[in-house]
Amino acid sequence: MKLPYARNLMVLVTAISGSAIAAANANPAQSELYELADAQVVLHLHDFLNEEETATLRLVGQNEDALALFLPEGAGGFGALAVAPADGFIRNGMPAQSAVAMSELPDMDRARTMAIAECNNLRSGGRACQVVLEIAPR
Repeated sequence: MKLPYARNLMVLVTAISGSAIAAANANPAQSELYELADAQVVLHLHDFLNEEETATLRLVGQNEDALALFLPEGAGGFGALAVAPADGFIRNGMPAQSAVAMSELPDMDRARTMAIAECNNLRSGGRACQVVLEIAPR
């Protein structure tokens, strides 16, 4: 069985967080859907995400190069990113250690479950981890 692809989020945040802040909207919806050439991305906007985090996640959903940091060339299947509310996604320009992205999974349920489980193992405390990003092949 092929193991899922877990991505170190340091590369993602360093690569895109600076330009993402300018893309933030003041009144986001609860979720946003983005259609890219090879993927459909759903962004779940939770109240614990700050402006920088929301902007970075929107950029991932709208930009194939940013999304490729989650799904490297040739990777397929479903993916999810889980974040611990107390830890956040990005703090002081760095990704939270508990933010976990999983990909190359056979279905969305497994992607969500694995990302949440690993995130919960790494979180510092507070509420349970939540999925903020879902990636499905098109």
